[in-house]
Amino acid sequence: MRVEHIGDATLYLGDCRDVLPTLGKVDAVVTDPPYGIGADATAFKDSGAQRGCALAAKRVYADTNWDSAPPPADLIALILSTARHAIIFGGNYFHLPPSRCWLIWDKEVNGAFADAEMAWTNLDKPIRLVRHMWNGMLRKGGEERNSHPTQKPLDVMRWAIGHLPEDAGVILDPFLGSGTTGVACAHEGRRFIGIEREPAYFDIACKRIADAYAQPRLFAPSPPAKPVQPSMFEAAQ
Repeated sequence: MRVEHIGDATLYLGDCRDVLPTLGKVDAVVTDPPYGIGADATAFKDSGAQRGCALAAKRVYADTNWDSAPPPADLIALILSTARHAIIFGGNYFHLPPSRCWLIWDKEVNGAFADAEMAWTNLDKPIRLVRHMWNGMLRKGGEERNSHPTQKPLDVMRWAIGHLPEDAGVILDPFLGSGTTGVACAHEGRRFIGIEREPAYFDIACKRIADAYAQPRLFAPSPPAKPVQPSMFEAAQ
């Protein structure tokens, strides 16, 4: 197992089944597990879904089979047991308790993919929705894809994290992928723990999170206010 410490993030290259029991309790888990819908490269190649067009070249992902099946129920239960608060994207694919608060991401798509994705939470608040285009090569703000077929937009992950209580200072993602949750935590000033078993994706996540911490505008403290020198007229009063 490899461990990297980057800023306020601790990243583990390994299987979350092995790492989770060593962590103890954290404030929140925010994660996007495999849904078991074949979004990995092996399934894409078999189905012929990796297509390009005249404007966008065909994207080739790492040759893995991480999305061949969803996490088993006992792993989902283990993940939930590690945190007080939970946000789990694709929650409609898993056996989870009823929830008052679902986070809905409207992707503004017009093709064969799902119109929206749903994140299950155990938060006590109403259902919330965000609209953020993520339609093939048409992505709000032109955000770069980082060689992961199910990468979430950074602003969507920041929006999700923003629904957590302010005292949720340590956030865990046991399915790190290309590291978007960690980048969002860096932007939001929250400590982060990430776990990823695929070395190629782990290296991408390490670089993205390091790049996030390297942006001075995010982390430099505000300069102290300059003292105001009273005028001699004010001093005489």
